[in-house]
Amino acid sequence: MHTIIKFILLGVFLLISFFITGQQDVKTITGRVLDEEDKKPIPFASIYLKDKGIGTTSNEEGDFSFYIKNVSNTSIVVISSIGYGTIERRIDDFTIKENILLSREVSPLDEVIITATKKKKFTAKQIVRKAYNAIASNYPDTPFILEGFVRDLQKEDGNYVEYLECAAKFYNKPISVEKEANVELVGIRSSYISDKNPWNKKWDRKNAIMDLIEDDFIRFDYGPIKGKGGWNYRLIDIIPFNNRLVYKIEGEDVPFQKATLFIDTESFAFIRMELTRTAHKGKSWKRRLSNGQEQVYYNVIFEYQEYNDKMYLKYQKEEDTWNIYDTTNPKKLLFTKEPKKELFINNIIVEGVEIYPFSQNMDSGSSLENQKEAYNPDFWTNYNAPQQTKEISKIEQYLKDIID
Repeated sequence: MHTIIKFILLGVFLLISFFITGQQDVKTITGRVLDEEDKKPIPFASIYLKDKGIGTTSNEEGDFSFYIKNVSNTSIVVISSIGYGTIERRIDDFTIKENILLSREVSPLDEVIITATKKKKFTAKQIVRKAYNAIASNYPDTPFILEGFVRDLQKEDGNYVEYLECAAKFYNKPISVEKEANVELVGIRSSYISDKNPWNKKWDRKNAIMDLIEDDFIRFDYGPIKGKGGWNYRLIDIIPFNNRLVYKIEGEDVPFQKATLFIDTESFAFIRMELTRTAHKGKSWKRRLSNGQEQVYYNVIFEYQEYNDKMYLKYQKEEDTWNIYDTTNPKKLLFTKEPKKELFINNIIVEGVEIYPFSQNMDSGSSLENQKEAYNPDFWTNYNAPQQTKEISKIEQYLKDIID
């Protein structure tokens, strides 16, 4: 009997030891990124492991949780945001739910040297053109995989009708290849869909991931990055980012389009791009589609991070407003829909891409909720997704209550 008890106790001890060891393999950093001056949250700040492709992003309230596997306590974590000084600290120097204060650093234009090879000042348009011409050297010229988290949020006539979260992998060709990424759906964490307007049954949209990957300015060579056409630009400021400086340039293509571009002053890489299109005097820049859709507002943001001397997507957001008209009575407005899609990249794979576990399984012609697999709680335990904000939690609960 004593021998049996000893074996049982040994088994329990080994199980506990295994559990603790497994837990110790994952180090967790939690906190809130704030402006040092006014203590306001800094949304979408980058939190990543130095010289690695692993990271996460703070949410709209500045909060984050960063799960790091198989690293030592002396590994360096970098926290950065455009317009602020960068912080680098060892993992063991962080405390739980710590307030991380980033300081604003301003460099007046007249204190920064902006010269061309002939000692002439660059115009804003010349800076944009140099950045456009430097795309081939600044962005990946070999295949790569991005792992990330997708959030899809939709409203109709001001009411929330859908909230979906999923994890996915994106297999990308070199940036010069005008081909959308292949996608592996890894898991769906949340999927709440209430009753939508009957129009959706006939004119079902493509899934949120396709909407995101087909709008890549860099890969598909369009938008305000070319410095051509009717675009006019002006240099607004030069601000810090990751211990370097970036140009902040505003552009306008009247009457519909405005853009803000952040461009590295040394490499001329695009760091961040934002484009907004709005209707003007009741007219949209885009003709009404045959299914009755007319886009009256469009906003897209791309933000990139440097890894192995190349720029990779870190965050993307696309937000639109569509007026939906009756196809049989074009003057009759049926409803207004407002989709918002976000992609947060948490891992970059550039080595061993061809042998990295990847299996294309997403049907691009089907909505994500129709490709849902069984929920796997273990997968999400230490997954680097942005924390839910209070607002998102309320929206999710609102949809839960409606569906139930």
